[in-house]
Amino acid sequence: TGKCFYTFRGHSAEIVCLSFNPQSTLLATGSMDTTAKLWDLEKGEEVATLNGHSAEIIALSFNTAGDRIITGSFDHTVAVWDVGTGREQNLLIKMPTNNNATGKYELRSDQCPCLCVQLWDAGTGTPIATLAAHSREVLDVCFDYAGQRIATASADGSARVYNAGTKQCIAKLEGHEDEISKVS
Repeated sequence: TGKCFYTFRGHSAEIVCLSFNPQSTLLATGSMDTTAKLWDLEKGEEVATLNGHSAEIIALSFNTAGDRIITGSFDHTVAVWDVGTGREQNLLIKMPTNNNATGKYELRSDQCPCLCVQLWDAGTGTPIATLAAHSREVLDVCFDYAGQRIATASADGSARVYNAGTKQCIAKLEGHEDEISKVS
């Protein structure tokens, strides 16, 4: 029908990222105001405000169970939050530059410099692997919903798909004439 059910208001600056929980009952938004918010999609209400970052939240994602959310910020940290309480559970990694956090693992592209992705265990903060294949900067990274594959998007006009278990590139997607800025 194209009908708008709810308009969520509450951030004091631009919203730069969002994610639905796996059950599609909650929406998380990350903002330039340094907070993330959880919104109830059935009631149209704010459920929680996640406070703790000192800079913009640029990436967020629910885990596959939907009971945790991970946020990445320009303050060079990655945090894990309890969805039920809205409290920070763990500050995972103090990072030197940009990050992109999601799911069981945390992804970042600062170690190689921006031409590859570092894969980290989100529970321990231990580096697991480096995914390298692009000739220019990696602009976005995401896991599939099952956590089986990792996709990267690059300024070189290509995307790559990796097997999350083996860390091997299983597909090279080429054909764009310019950068690919987002992948999902």
